[in-house]
Amino acid sequence: MMGDSQQFDFYQTGYSGYYVDNQGRTVAFYDRDEAQNTQDPFMEQQYTGEVYQPTHAATYGETPEDEPPLLVELGIDFDHMWQKTLTVLNPFKPADGSIMNETDLTGPILFCIALGVTLMMAGKVHFGYVYGISAIACSGMYILLSLMSSLTVSYGCVASVLGYCLLPMLVLSAFAVFYSLQGVIGTVLALLAICWCSFSASKIFISTLAMHEQQLLVFYPCALLYGLFTLLTVF
Repeated sequence: MMGDSQQFDFYQTGYSGYYVDNQGRTVAFYDRDEAQNTQDPFMEQQYTGEVYQPTHAATYGETPEDEPPLLVELGIDFDHMWQKTLTVLNPFKPADGSIMNETDLTGPILFCIALGVTLMMAGKVHFGYVYGISAIACSGMYILLSLMSSLTVSYGCVASVLGYCLLPMLVLSAFAVFYSLQGVIGTVLALLAICWCSFSASKIFISTLAMHEQQLLVFYPCALLYGLFTLLTVF
């Protein structure tokens, strides 16, 4: 126990402090009670039990059931393909510009392959001609429509429309497997197929590209294109 002659100089700073004894030495001490009530800013925050929730929403839906099918994500939509096919089969049906403006090449590729197969069944192996004429025609129509339309023209859209409108020519080629088209009936059917394909293609182009007063100008190059396919089918 310290005597009365001992004098202490005490200094308090926060929860720690120090004092000077009678011999001039500095002695530090620690206040435990106050230190427990004081929070260290560098201590880690305690776990609150809350689960992390992402701030961004899902792209296609809240649940996996709302997500589109895999084929739709790959650009293959059978419902849109069926609607485009019906639009071609019915030339007087108004075309849906939002659907026709899609770059869908699945249907056109299938129609081109089917046309080559039907020609081969008729004894005419013209796969190279079908693909070559299709590629050159798509490029030519793309350039022509880009010059005629004030809207932006997509090469994939042009190829999609020309490919879907090849369906009446495919029917004519399938008919040629069982019946010769080198006659009056064959000529009438060939002209009907050309007009059918060309009218459907021009109708879709003017609906998609807002060219309602230029259907005849679009009809003419389409008729030249499908006329080449008719020559492959008939002769």
